[in-house]
Amino acid sequence: MIARYDAAWNAHDVDAIVALHAPGMVFENHTAGESVEGDEVGPHIARIFESWPDLTFRSRRLYARDGLVVSEWTATATDAAGRRLEWDGVDLFPCRDGLVLRKDVYSSSHRPRVLDG
Repeated sequence: MIARYDAAWNAHDVDAIVALHAPGMVFENHTAGESVEGDEVGPHIARIFESWPDLTFRSRRLYARDGLVVSEWTATATDAAGRRLEWDGVDLFPCRDGLVLRKDVYSSSHRPRVLDG
């Protein structure tokens, strides 16, 4: 399930992402101070992709137990000034019946590494 979820994020496929969410799912980015739930999650994710059209994620580590997945990742994207940026993060996913109940995001996006530009 997480492999499909990660692939959908890298494809910017909002419908596929939302299909892996349980009803009433909560998406909370603690670093950015953003929290949405239920029907607001899809449009919120679409806005992320609009802001970062080349955003991709590379998995670094994945820990899975009954009902919980922890994913360590590195994101790469180009900012409005044309600089290629990279930052690390961790997602916590409580899951049930193959669906994500909530996504808690913690990242270093407030201090990304500049790769070029």
